[in-house]
Amino acid sequence: MGVLQAILLGATQGVTEFLPVSSSGHLVLLQNIFGISEGTLLFDTMTHVGTLIAVFAVLWKDVWAILKKPFQLLTGFLIIATIPTVVGALVFKDAIEKAFTSADFLGWAFLLTSLALVVSDLLANRSRTPIGQSRQMSVVDALVVGILQAVAIIPGVSRSGFTLSGALARRLDKDFAARFSFLLSIPAILGALVLQVKGLLGGTAVRVETAPLIAGTFTAAVVGFFSVRLMLKLVKEHRLWGFAIYTGFLGIAVLIFGVL
Repeated sequence: MGVLQAILLGATQGVTEFLPVSSSGHLVLLQNIFGISEGTLLFDTMTHVGTLIAVFAVLWKDVWAILKKPFQLLTGFLIIATIPTVVGALVFKDAIEKAFTSADFLGWAFLLTSLALVVSDLLANRSRTPIGQSRQMSVVDALVVGILQAVAIIPGVSRSGFTLSGALARRLDKDFAARFSFLLSIPAILGALVLQVKGLLGGTAVRVETAPLIAGTFTAAVVGFFSVRLMLKLVKEHRLWGFAIYTGFLGIAVLIFGVL
């Protein structure tokens, strides 16, 4: 992997991590196009670390509020929503690593993301809760969002798309839904990093040259900073139909033409 390729992949990660289009799916797609087969899981994890830095930078007030008062409802909801992802990552670890090196299921995963975005929009609009109103989060809401995040471990299935879809379908406030989704990415990314570091220490992961790794991580952090700020505005002001159309066409294209 060259530095320019790493910068392109890092920028892709920074843009797509916070848009409901699956950052991991786009990385797998580009890695297959470029013929990159070694160190992909480590690189993907490190670019996620870059976007993690972006989350801390944009949502530092929310993070600081949790650190100052860790025993609160929001902390409990984040823990509940994280549990399904932890279980899924541990149980299906080998299958997940294999998925990050193959594009066999990628087309169907993009279509699944598109379907989730459409369904969530329809459910939100048909809810008995009047348009413009919302309610407080419950344990059931947190569990639903957590299960959807666990499904999004699959490359091509958007983590932000699935978690946002679940929260919006449950008629949670749009601003809160977006912030909760981004805060929920923190333990998910940290967990992926821990698993990858464990693999490195055990000699099971392939190492990547330092320069591309740093370039990709830095680019993901910078681009991700602006992307998360943009997404917070888009969730408030716009529907998710545009992203549903994009992932739908992308999924169909991958299924028809494959990955070169």
